[in-house]
Amino acid sequence: MAAVTQTIQAATMRAIVQARYGPPDVLEVRQVPRPEPGPGELLVRVRAAAVNPLDWHLVTGLPLIARASMGMRRPKQLLAGVDLAGVVQAVGSGVTQFQPGDEVFGGGMGAFADYARAKEGELAPKPHSLSLEEAAAVPVAAIIALQALRDHGRLQAGQAVLINGASGGVGLFAVQIAKHLGAEVTGVCSAGNVELVRSMGADHVVDYAAQDFSCAGRRYDLILDNAGNHPLKALRRALTRRGTLISNSGSGDGRWLGPMGRIVKVKAAAPFVSQRLVFFVARVNRADLDQLGEMADAGTLKVAIERIYPLEETAAALRHLGAGHVRGKLVVTVADR
Repeated sequence: MAAVTQTIQAATMRAIVQARYGPPDVLEVRQVPRPEPGPGELLVRVRAAAVNPLDWHLVTGLPLIARASMGMRRPKQLLAGVDLAGVVQAVGSGVTQFQPGDEVFGGGMGAFADYARAKEGELAPKPHSLSLEEAAAVPVAAIIALQALRDHGRLQAGQAVLINGASGGVGLFAVQIAKHLGAEVTGVCSAGNVELVRSMGADHVVDYAAQDFSCAGRRYDLILDNAGNHPLKALRRALTRRGTLISNSGSGDGRWLGPMGRIVKVKAAAPFVSQRLVFFVARVNRADLDQLGEMADAGTLKVAIERIYPLEETAAALRHLGAGHVRGKLVVTVADR
């Protein structure tokens, strides 16, 4: 009997499961079969996983238009969580860059669990200077910031950039990456987060309750909008004539379109204005993870974690995220069992 029990325990794991769409309370901790890595994949023993807005959309099934890809009536992906840090447990065929025992961070499938599958090209060695919790907070948020500013914003040294929503997960990374690229950085946040944003390297910090940056008369070469709380016309007013607006959020467009409403407006207006209006979907990849890791080890990229939750309180972490105004990142830890 003991041998049978050990076999069952070895073949199963704890995971956060969602069988239907709804508020974070639909999430449950269940014992599920432990996955096996396929070709080009790794099985990672998860130590920590970050909470992202993407997780919120996947759990709630909002906006409704997104269910065309997520699953119309119920989620296609039952295991929640999209990025992680942990230790390689096993590797699938064709994997050449990692071996069991390596500490890694990056994208994962069903990251809120004891174990998760991950593609080899979406992982990198964990930065030496970061804890596993800090490393888990990096992948999705920092890659969005990096690709937005470097690739889509084409940010150059000496340019003026404004980060709207500078104290959130993407925002704090964007402030640091923009400074690393040599820009003059203005961050927009609440009064309570001014010092945090300044400590991450912002040259100027605007309290949005005290001043509307879109009416202040300053013009920026690039605006990264993580808040979605200004009309497109107002954001364009704060840009130089050939400036770039990168939209990373939207609000006020209801259950059907959600942030997609802003995306539609951006794409509709883009061909008719001199400014560049950009929306993009970030892709987790080894090269960018390596660059972010090098920045962390060099001390030019810091990680701000507001709160760490145990796996059993993942739903509470999602509720906190959904309430808004998170300072930096929220992280879920997975205890060893």
